[in-house]
Amino acid sequence: MDLKKLFGFEGKTVVITGAASGMSRSATELLIELGANVYAIDINSIDLPVKKAYQADLSNKEEIDKVIDNLPLKIDALFLCHGIAAFPGNELLVQKVNFYSQKYMTEKLLDRIVEHGSVTYISSVGGFGWQQVYQSAVELINIPTWDEAMDWYDNHSDLIKSAYVFAKQCLLSYVTYKCMSKEFISKKIRINAINPGDTTTGLTDDFNKSTSPNGDALEGAKMIENIFLKSWNGYAAEPKDMGYPMVVVGSDICSYMSGQLIYIDYGLASSWTSQALLNKNEKSIEEISHDANH
Repeated sequence: MDLKKLFGFEGKTVVITGAASGMSRSATELLIELGANVYAIDINSIDLPVKKAYQADLSNKEEIDKVIDNLPLKIDALFLCHGIAAFPGNELLVQKVNFYSQKYMTEKLLDRIVEHGSVTYISSVGGFGWQQVYQSAVELINIPTWDEAMDWYDNHSDLIKSAYVFAKQCLLSYVTYKCMSKEFISKKIRINAINPGDTTTGLTDDFNKSTSPNGDALEGAKMIENIFLKSWNGYAAEPKDMGYPMVVVGSDICSYMSGQLIYIDYGLASSWTSQALLNKNEKSIEEISHDANH
């Protein structure tokens, strides 16, 4: 069996963000190996042998629009993987990078995505419990313009205090809400998200610092270990542990998969769900989600 034919990327046009490092870089390397024509975007320079690389700040609408104007008119697969950690004072920036720019780019590029194409996101296990904010997320999703969405954020500062969590929950809500909507289903465009667990990347130090109330990287690393690894005596994933499965999800191998929120966390989210369903310690899914995300 020809593996390149099985994946279905050979000679196809693929757009991917966040390709300079981490999970997205691993995914980009695999896409190139599989014969895709890769157009890669990142705020940092990209040193991989892609078809074309673009350097842009994906929190900035004007820079996003400029890149979009220069992308191919036909796209077979779109991977939106860019993201940042949350620090006090950058709540709106996190919303723009980790959710709204991804929604915006998806909808601006949707007409270019071919029949039976795919859109795949990197969300996070940090979005666990997304159902709690679903109604608010759908309200935001249905706002028609970037500027109106920024006004919405200004008026909902309470929701974005947990900036990283809310952005990822919105992304998972988007996949759930849109997978059967007319604009996707009329062309059988698949839409899915992976939810990585603890993964060592170039952002690890930022995540450690942002997790600690004092901005202490060592303290934050210990807190993350206690949340994600201690219960199963586990270990952090490598970027390829997330990037490679994401490529599979966006490939022809998963041609009948859509609307899925795929946790790649060694079973942690399933364990949390099990605890809630068994009423262990009398905690609900909402309470377990709160514990995991704070």
